[in-house]
Amino acid sequence: MSADADAIYIVDDDPAVRDALSVLFNMEGYVVETFSDGDTFIDSASRAVPACVMLDVHMPGRSGIEILKALNAENYPAPIFIISGQGDIPMAVEAIRNGAFDFVEKPFNAETVLERVKEGIAAMNERQPIEKNVSFPGAELLTRRELEVVKEITEGASNKEAGRTLGISPRTVEVHRARIMELGARNAADLVRIVLGHPTAG
Repeated sequence: MSADADAIYIVDDDPAVRDALSVLFNMEGYVVETFSDGDTFIDSASRAVPACVMLDVHMPGRSGIEILKALNAENYPAPIFIISGQGDIPMAVEAIRNGAFDFVEKPFNAETVLERVKEGIAAMNERQPIEKNVSFPGAELLTRRELEVVKEITEGASNKEAGRTLGISPRTVEVHRARIMELGARNAADLVRIVLGHPTAG
């Protein structure tokens, strides 16, 4: 699979969204490829890896969630941002749990989208290998990104600080934290005890 470090793939069935994002990223010097359906995109994304993917959660044919699963998004080498409307938060949460890097809400603020995408690309490029010897109850159930969030939380980072380090929004950190807390932690201090092997008494 070849890598195209200057390319941004935009997958959206709305021509107005594709055009607006294309202009935005072209002005920043990126090469933009647009797709109006998931199948064409999956075909391209399995042959070449762009710098970033912008993927609409509502698509004709395959939904954004199905596309994430088909791509094995959790292990895809480029950040995949889900584009969602304001009423799509549950779907955005599901997308993140299926490997989406982060989500951006419509209507867009051009400056915010650019900043988030640049931070996401930088964070992916600086990703450290995750220690395979992480061993605490439930660790094997967590995704790579969730383990990265665990590391930030146990080092005392707030959602905002963890988001800055990982190149994602604080809301996305919150989604990961909620999933991590399903391990049985009632709060961040509990989680630290679980991870460090000091279960709470009682």
